[in-house]
Amino acid sequence: MNRISALFSKAKEPILNVYTTAGYPHFEDTMTVLTALQEGGVDIIEIGMPYSDPVADGETIQQSNQASLDQGMTVAHLFTQLKDLRQTITVPVLLMGYINPVLQYGVEAFCAKCAAIGIDGLILPDLPMAEYEREYKAIFEAHGLFNIFLITPQTTDERIRHIDSVSNGFIYMVSSASTTGAKTGISSDQETYFERIASMNLQNPRLIGFGISDHSSFMKASKNASGAIIGSAFVKLIGQATDLRAEIVDFVQSIKGKK
Repeated sequence: MNRISALFSKAKEPILNVYTTAGYPHFEDTMTVLTALQEGGVDIIEIGMPYSDPVADGETIQQSNQASLDQGMTVAHLFTQLKDLRQTITVPVLLMGYINPVLQYGVEAFCAKCAAIGIDGLILPDLPMAEYEREYKAIFEAHGLFNIFLITPQTTDERIRHIDSVSNGFIYMVSSASTTGAKTGISSDQETYFERIASMNLQNPRLIGFGISDHSSFMKASKNASGAIIGSAFVKLIGQATDLRAEIVDFVQSIKGKK
């Protein structure tokens, strides 16, 4: 069973997925960050593949992408950093990014490399659904990779049902029509949206992202989903950290209410 499916099947508490930019704050920090996240008690790790035009991301993640690229990060370098991933990391790991670097690497080769390393799934926000189904679904499935789709408050019920029908693992619920890190906290309109999706009784569990930054917003989002995703708040933390491992462990434990 894919590690993501196994996690959701046995989880008794809200699931915390934390996004981190590969090669940030420094080029060789990738595995240090992953290890500290796991030590803190994170449930899923989402590794951002730096890209020069991360259109869905706000200023904090954009800046981390640029800093990583400036230090020489590429998909090939990231795979080298992750080659011994499963010697230490046991939680599910996702790669998140944009489709262009994957196409440049070669989709088949990229998926094969992910499978060899032990990556569990991909989040590629700008990969069109029809193209995925027509060109890549069979490749992803052959390598045991889940493709995680996003929905927003503007996504129609019909499209949500279709996404649910072709999804594995979970559905990424974007909490608002903004970029990452643009807003914090959960509004009443967002809660209404969460409740609407919960009432659809989808076959896949859901994690809520965008605007989750502390224990309160994490728990509020988790009332109508299986858990939540934190990105910008974490990237900001590591960008300013003076004791990377300790501050990451403390952050994760505080989000989960363990401190």
